[in-house]
Amino acid sequence: MIEILTTGGTIEGLDYVNENDITESNVLIKDFLNGANVDFEYTIESVFKKDSRAINENDRKLLVSKIKSSKVSKVLITHGTYTMEDTAKYIGNLNLNKTIVLVGSFILGSSADTDAPFNLGYAISSLQFLKPDVYIAMNGQIFHWKNVTKNLETNKFGRND
Repeated sequence: MIEILTTGGTIEGLDYVNENDITESNVLIKDFLNGANVDFEYTIESVFKKDSRAINENDRKLLVSKIKSSKVSKVLITHGTYTMEDTAKYIGNLNLNKTIVLVGSFILGSSADTDAPFNLGYAISSLQFLKPDVYIAMNGQIFHWKNVTKNLETNKFGRND
């Protein structure tokens, strides 16, 4: 069983023009999974829908409370890419003894050429094989929460070393 916690971001088709003007599409993570004809048990819960630049410590505390209260050991978090590494570090420092993977997309989930389905599938596959800890799955790679950074020029994640 995998628990999927959603927080908004580009992967859900949320396009943030500015903090007061959000263009929202009808993209649902469940639609990606149905389209892929997946055959594993999962639950999906929307924790909040925010541009990750607006995620604050209270939001991260709420996310952690959902993870702690979950009876499953594998948790996928869909998250905007701007502060994904901050949330991964916040959760990673808590040593929750669960396998937690954060994933997002650089191209709107509602766009025809979106990277959302690939990233989502890659993250789910990785989640099933990783040992308990916190990771980011982006660009066809897995990054440990202690060694990840986002390069704004290339729109790719990489290692700090």
